[in-house]
Amino acid sequence: MDISLEQVEYRYQANTPFESLAITNVSFDIPSGTYLAIIGHTGSGKSTILQHLNAILQPTKGKITIGGRTIESGRKEKNLKEVRKKVGIVFQFPEHQLFEETVEKDICFGPMNFGVSESEAKRRAKEVIQLVGLSEDILEKSPFDLSGGQMRRVAIAGVLAMEPEVIVLDEPTAGLDPRGRKEIMDLFYDLHKKKNLTTILVTHSMEDAAQYADQIVIMHKGSVFKQGSPEEIFSSPQQLVQLGLNVPEVVRFQMMFEEKMGFSLEKKFLNLEQLTEAIVSRWKERVGS
Repeated sequence: MDISLEQVEYRYQANTPFESLAITNVSFDIPSGTYLAIIGHTGSGKSTILQHLNAILQPTKGKITIGGRTIESGRKEKNLKEVRKKVGIVFQFPEHQLFEETVEKDICFGPMNFGVSESEAKRRAKEVIQLVGLSEDILEKSPFDLSGGQMRRVAIAGVLAMEPEVIVLDEPTAGLDPRGRKEIMDLFYDLHKKKNLTTILVTHSMEDAAQYADQIVIMHKGSVFKQGSPEEIFSSPQQLVQLGLNVPEVVRFQMMFEEKMGFSLEKKFLNLEQLTEAIVSRWKERVGS
């Protein structure tokens, strides 16, 4: 499902003394099947954009098109349930939103709230619990008897059970150790491929943006600063540093290596193996000369 933002502006508490401009003139397209990462400092507008993607917020200017539905400023929108069914959001610490007495009931809650029958919801629960790497017998357990990692997977299963066409990830690895972070990010990437999802990742992690995304949008002070492929975005690491953003570790290592050696490689590498090959090749050229 395609998504398009056209000159979107959003003001919190508009037309009050507490009015605050969050984003302005934001325009970009997300073609169906894209894995898009949105990066930027805290306060850059990332989370505000996220909440527009399933109409939790609606523009104070501009418009957003989600599939066949256009949500435009100045127009009171009704019947947004279909949009919210198609766009699933995994918020930070999704395990905090678990509340039912069993895992199965928690997963079934979302689909049934959208009109799915109990039998169909239970069928979906059995399917998605395996997709997130948990066994079927966990469905009868209380979610509060599970480990933190298991609880997060159950919460993710609840979003998947609604069978969204788009999945939005708001810092989905917050609070996880490096191993847990990689497991969750690999899980979402596998789901992205298997289910042909449109995936939108809001993250502070440059490593995750570089490794998983097809396209990256940099937000800065409420506006789109730059958009491009990971290769395009990280080809100018100094620009990111000037914005106060980190760069992937492999890019940072390459920058230090080039400064130390006094020469530059032909491009910035996002993969350690490729960087190693390029360094070895260049070193052989220097030794040979």
